Amino acid sequence: MFISRIKLKNWRNFREVDVNLREYTYLLGANASGKSNLLDVFRFLRDISKHQGGGLQAALQKRGGLSKLRCLHARNDPEIEIEIFFKHNLSDKDCCWRYVLAFRHEGTGAQRVIVTKEQVWKNKSKKPVLDRPDSSDDKDPELKTETHLEQKRTNAKFREIADFFNETTYLHLVPQLLKYSKELGGYKLEDDPFGQGFLEKIAATYKNVRDSRLNKIQRVLEAAIPQFAELKFEQDDITGHPHLAARYVHYRPRAGWQREDQFSDGTLRLIGLMWSLIENNSLLLLEEPELSLNDAIVRRIPFLFHRIQRETSRKRQIIISTHSEALLENKGIDLNGVLFLEVGSDGTKIRHLDNDEINAINSGFSIGEIVLPKTGYNIGEQLNFIF
Repeated sequence: MFISRIKLKNWRNFREVDVNLREYTYLLGANASGKSNLLDVFRFLRDISKHQGGGLQAALQKRGGLSKLRCLHARNDPEIEIEIFFKHNLSDKDCCWRYVLAFRHEGTGAQRVIVTKEQVWKNKSKKPVLDRPDSSDDKDPELKTETHLEQKRTNAKFREIADFFNETTYLHLVPQLLKYSKELGGYKLEDDPFGQGFLEKIAATYKNVRDSRLNKIQRVLEAAIPQFAELKFEQDDITGHPHLAARYVHYRPRAGWQREDQFSDGTLRLIGLMWSLIENNSLLLLEEPELSLNDAIVRRIPFLFHRIQRETSRKRQIIISTHSEALLENKGIDLNGVLFLEVGSDGTKIRHLDNDEINAINSGFSIGEIVLPKTGYNIGEQLNFIF
């Protein structure tokens, strides 16, 4: 299942958003334009839908409350609204599901956050599967503080949506946290967005599944990293601590083996990205996957994503934020999957590439050459001015 379209009202930087998403969607924009905040919509829905410890109130508290989420430019409208459209395949004409959630402060007393609208629509039905607040909510106002998305007893008819959100993955792997996880201690952030527990995740995977995934990743890395020959999982005989081991072509076979603490940061990031792409078929959110990678590999990231997805029956939809001109040089990027975030006096607007930009790219310019200059001032000029 894929998210084909998203509509927002009063979410963080955005007063209003209505854009289509593709299998691979690239977010381009200046620093602080809202790329991370747009990704956080999907993390927010995941936090609501978590099978353990989720819920609307927990998701709000995690972000500092409703005031931190509500767009500052929404002067007279206190309500935040999120609307998500799903398709089984993006080529389908019609949506299979549509989910709508709106919420605001109650306006009296304790200023609780309440649900003002929650709707679920299936296929082309004119009657929603869920439409609330309803009479039950009116009889017991406490029910308005929760969504049905977070309750298994009430989401049975649309649990496919709840499970999809629950399995959404956010990854911004920091290689140093993985290399020195023992020295840094056992504490990990919830959902481990920076990959500190990546080795433990691999160790907890069934052996046959783990070996199959590592074999797929190995084939991709052979095409991306010079002299790369083999990737395997092993555990320390004494401590039982999990490790990844890689072999590089060497005239002395045993001398070519390295463990993860000897891997380059780029190699670790690539392995983490590839594993995430094949571990399930829900949404994957990536922030700046180009970090720690040289430009030659960054240019091939879209190809590597396609290559690893061909290796598995699990097809993940990916939303990627990037500042990399090298990544955007890739000619295989779907122009319909590029979203540009424009900052204005009334908040950030999101748009697809316009006809002039598409014509310029089709005439030979790269996406980076056409779009990235519009994301801000020239950094070199700014530094010259400062110093």
